[in-house]
Amino acid sequence: MTTPMMHQYRGIKEKAPGTILFYRLGDFYEMFGEDAELAAPILQIALTGRDAGDGKRIAMCGVPYHALDNYLSKLVKAGHKVAICEQVEDAKNAKGIVKRDIIRIVSPGTLTESLSERTNHYLASVYHDMDWGLAFLDLSTGEFSMFQTPELDVLLTELSRINPAELLLPPELMKKPKPWVGYYSTVREGKTFCGQSLRERFLNQQDLLQEFPVGTQAATALWVYILETMPGIDPTHIIEITTFRSEHWMFLDQWTRRNLELTESLRSTDKKGTLLSVLDLTQTAFGGRLLKHWIDKPLLRQDAINQRLDVVEGLTSDSFLRRDLFKLLSEVYDLERLMGKVSYGTANARDLLALAQTLALLPEIRTLLSASSSENLKSNVPHLEGLDSFVSKLQSALNPNPPLTLRDGNIIKTGYSQEVDELRSISTGGKAWVAQLENSERERTGIRSLKIGYNKVFGYFIEITHANAHLSPPDYQRKQTLSNAERFITPELKEYEQKIIGAEEKLKDLEYELLLILREDVRAHIKTILHIAQVLAEIDVFVSLAEVAVRNHYVRPQIKDDGQILITEGRHPVVEQMLEPGVFVPNDTLMSKSLHLALITGPNMAGKSTYMRQVALIVLMAHIGSFVPAKKASITLVDRIFTRVGASDDLAAGQSTFMVEMQEVAHILKYATGKSLIILDEIGRGTATFDGLSIAWAVAEHLVQQPKFNPKTLFATHYHELTHLQDDFSGLFNLHVGVKERGEDIVFLHKILPGKADRSYGIQVARLAGLPQNLLKRAKTLLLELESSQPTHALSDPPKQVAQISLFDVPQIHPILQEINKLPMEDMTARQALQYLFDLRERIQSSEDL
Repeated sequence: MTTPMMHQYRGIKEKAPGTILFYRLGDFYEMFGEDAELAAPILQIALTGRDAGDGKRIAMCGVPYHALDNYLSKLVKAGHKVAICEQVEDAKNAKGIVKRDIIRIVSPGTLTESLSERTNHYLASVYHDMDWGLAFLDLSTGEFSMFQTPELDVLLTELSRINPAELLLPPELMKKPKPWVGYYSTVREGKTFCGQSLRERFLNQQDLLQEFPVGTQAATALWVYILETMPGIDPTHIIEITTFRSEHWMFLDQWTRRNLELTESLRSTDKKGTLLSVLDLTQTAFGGRLLKHWIDKPLLRQDAINQRLDVVEGLTSDSFLRRDLFKLLSEVYDLERLMGKVSYGTANARDLLALAQTLALLPEIRTLLSASSSENLKSNVPHLEGLDSFVSKLQSALNPNPPLTLRDGNIIKTGYSQEVDELRSISTGGKAWVAQLENSERERTGIRSLKIGYNKVFGYFIEITHANAHLSPPDYQRKQTLSNAERFITPELKEYEQKIIGAEEKLKDLEYELLLILREDVRAHIKTILHIAQVLAEIDVFVSLAEVAVRNHYVRPQIKDDGQILITEGRHPVVEQMLEPGVFVPNDTLMSKSLHLALITGPNMAGKSTYMRQVALIVLMAHIGSFVPAKKASITLVDRIFTRVGASDDLAAGQSTFMVEMQEVAHILKYATGKSLIILDEIGRGTATFDGLSIAWAVAEHLVQQPKFNPKTLFATHYHELTHLQDDFSGLFNLHVGVKERGEDIVFLHKILPGKADRSYGIQVARLAGLPQNLLKRAKTLLLELESSQPTHALSDPPKQVAQISLFDVPQIHPILQEINKLPMEDMTARQALQYLFDLRERIQSSEDL
């Protein structure tokens, strides 16, 4: 027969199949059986065992309750779900075994512990019904958004941007797993994608929910999942659902974000060497997260961009304001995640103290903003008011150095509660009373070594060595015998012991109750505090952008809608930071509606890729409201930035480098418009020379000869044959990277110049790379042989009388095939279909319509 505890454990375990159950026993969370065997090696803890009561021994391991965050994070990040089981009744009132139940199920998407401070942690949900719906939520901050689009590719682009830790999918989508490869996916039955729970929670957003019905389905599934995994908890910090419209923000696909290294480096997943690393001088965690959002979603509206630029410009001209705001913001705690803790009931006294210390900075921040010359900054002042008295209450209530735990006392400051003060006086005064009693007993007994001690098992006691035991007075009652001493108790000491211990327990209970009341008071202000966090985050980002602009000598770009990109002495924002000051060679850029495709030739390592990325980054920085690294910049509004850079296989999908390259090009040509900016760095290098040249040629033609389709394009290539296209298309012009020859060696000038390069200098670059001399000599001989055998007219200058057919031209469809395609097959009888075939055969035989 199993023990009552194991019987309870197994009953609770059945409620959460597929999870590792953390079963609370005293100061530990215990795991049993298969859970223990699975968790122990991941957590690197000892695996033990115990008797289950049925004659069988069961595996067992455990972790301290106060270290839950660390161990929980390890299991969840390893891809496991964890059910947290707590006592749900006071052990003092329990009859038999204490009642326990699951209070939370933690999955990769619902984890709120041990998260990266400056990165959001999303749970996402996808739904499909004609359109595609996406919803995503960061439980640690309360950010809740949804999105709806008819295009799967657009949804996948947004999904790759948020990179959710967990993705909820209906069964029908899980049957087609290809789009969701790489995401931790959880299947949710169809019934969870409908219902009234979401509408009931967000009553003031009914219009939004009706406007995006498919996005609402995805959001509903996500909301139901949260309620199921967090029973009994009301996430009050999730105060609204936001959405975004394609006409307001620029969508950047995963290839563009990766190739431009916006927030993650190509070599690693951290931000070193990225645009974010250059622009991020934010002082707060939520400011850092907001800056990342701005980089990932540049603005498309000219007025919104200029509004941001106005604020940045105002801050660049006021160094004292920047310095003072930097100092104050450096003392600000993460208000968003603090409100998450308050909402979940996990905030301790230190969290509330951090909140109070942050809100106490608001008066100084308001004073600084009020004195600013920027009207946009001044407009934030009213949004930072209204909590001064509440802050005073928190400061008067909380000890300046409270413990991490909730029930160990020392939380409430003396003077806040009369009852706390009285109990604390008894508790602390009791120790003085014991010391006084010890001195008086030494005088009464004449035993100078007598001492009064305390432990949790026996309480207070008087300890006398065996040598002096015969001197103990008659009223001493023997309590314990040790190897070298005897322990006694007196009625007076026992009475005071009960008074002291009772006061200490009451004090801890009372301080805990007062903390809960304070936490509920904070909960009532969550909406206001989160709004303050949003305002402070924006101020933090603006100060960061202004400081970066001043330090790095950036200029304010002019934002226009004239189809022109004019950059004077532009610089790559990241590369120039890696070089000594003044070493980076700046370059100009001029693109317009009439000159919109720049064909760039020159040797490898000369700077073509750096130049093209530089232009893309300057355009993107302008769209997020940042100053840019240039002497002067006029940037037209761009709806999308596309990049096709580098070579990479997708081995998991069984796709070669060339296939990946072609897919990226196809994606660009499908979604680019006349207002897009395209970066093409070598096309067609992964196949046979003439195949690759033909494709690159056709792509270039497609980008310059389509009606009303003239995206700004920077096209780097080693196919020098393409430079002749400048003679055929007015919108295409040649650029090249300057090179200086010194004998058989070359020096890269890193300067972009008009015209075409005469050759690629491949052998010279190979020499710089250190290839053996005999190999280089042989390569040069072969090059001369190949060049002498190559027909001079091959592809580089096709005969004018031969029509050039673009790779993307659609061949003319024969009239008969068009006729067949329009047949109403579902409405035709078998006889009618057969008669049509006979008639068609006669027409073909008589050459009719051919």
